[in-house]
Amino acid sequence: MPSDSAPLSLSLHATLKIMNSMATAASPSPSPSPCSPSQCTKLRAPPPPVKLSRSPPPPLRPRRRHRAICCAGSGPQFVAGDLRFALHDALDSLGVDTTHAREARKGFCSQIGNFSDIERETSISINRGVDLGKTALYIAAEDDSLVSHSSVPLPVEAFVQRLDDLSMGYCSHYNSRFKSSPETFLDSLDKFLYVRKGFRRSSARGLLDFRSLYLHSVLTHRSGSAAMLALIYSESLKMLRLWGLLNFDVEIFFPHDLEGLPRGYDKQKTKESDQPHIMTSQALLVQILRDLKGAFWPFQHNRNESLFLRAAQAANCSDKSNVSEESGFQLASTKAAQYRLDRGVWTTVRLGDMRRALAACERLILLEFDPKELRDYSILLYHCGLYKQSLDYLKLYKETKNAHLKDVPNDPSSIMEDDAEEKLMVRLNLILMEDGWGRPTDARNFLSNNSEPW
Repeated sequence: MPSDSAPLSLSLHATLKIMNSMATAASPSPSPSPCSPSQCTKLRAPPPPVKLSRSPPPPLRPRRRHRAICCAGSGPQFVAGDLRFALHDALDSLGVDTTHAREARKGFCSQIGNFSDIERETSISINRGVDLGKTALYIAAEDDSLVSHSSVPLPVEAFVQRLDDLSMGYCSHYNSRFKSSPETFLDSLDKFLYVRKGFRRSSARGLLDFRSLYLHSVLTHRSGSAAMLALIYSESLKMLRLWGLLNFDVEIFFPHDLEGLPRGYDKQKTKESDQPHIMTSQALLVQILRDLKGAFWPFQHNRNESLFLRAAQAANCSDKSNVSEESGFQLASTKAAQYRLDRGVWTTVRLGDMRRALAACERLILLEFDPKELRDYSILLYHCGLYKQSLDYLKLYKETKNAHLKDVPNDPSSIMEDDAEEKLMVRLNLILMEDGWGRPTDARNFLSNNSEPW
């Protein structure tokens, strides 16, 4: 990739061309995605007859084939399932086999395709339409394929069986608790998971151990993020309910501190203060993916700023008036990130991973939760040298944002983000107006030139 200043040094003729182009720019026309939720089929097979059935009851509402990110007034309409993402195609062009990654993405799409509006807002303790455990394992399977280049896919069904075995283990040791009070029952489940089985919350520093962010690793090493422990807790409750062993309404308390553990409580005794700690099915998947996105974001300096602003500063698209306030370590981290990306050199997984950051962004876009994911994905594509795709997604974000803009943001962070967005838009248009800049350069081989252990 050329230096940041190179694409800005254009002739007067090119500048006039870009001014005309920006005035009449057309909206991008996304091509169909191979892993659209409407094209994915349900992959789940029933367990062997000797096992208790894991098959969930029917979903709360019939599956919808498409769900728009933005659909209001006269604004544009975008369907996430129709967008064409860049990661798998870019890796294919570099000779990387993405067969297993694509299959895992299809599995992810087949699960979230069952989301209805009601299901998205359903508590994880009573989720029925989407298998959250299997969805999390498809996320892990795709990332495993991206970094290991293994000829064997991650055994999703084997880890699904591990989840089942947890519930079976509880039944065999605490069957006398089923007729006890809800409090006694839930207390015994807490002791089973957190004492007998040894599941524990990874510390804030422990998030650098990426195993705590993937369900298959948490099932193996028993240390996980709050989202992963909440998922395991909810899957245990789901199985007990399916087997007819849970005869009261239960809710899961999701901790927002750095040390708390997810725990169940009798829903009839819920308090108003418990409401912010109820995790919905959609919110849980968003939390899982944002944990991954933040952990693998290639620009780890200045944790007080948004991921987008960190990447914008590395691209010189953000106001640097506060440089004097940054520590020497933060500035060195920014330069180190730029150096690695420019040369395709990765020295350790603790410095980020563009492939897994891109994968997390793409899955967040498919969840259709926050249009800002389009913007974050765009700036990662810019750093990859995929300028055309970056511009397309930035335009999608800007059109969505403008169609629903209610109030002009007045907080400093939003103002800085808006300014960075405008600078990135201008730069991308200038780059694409210059002959020979439409394709990524060989310097962006960092997508395939490394393989790290978990």
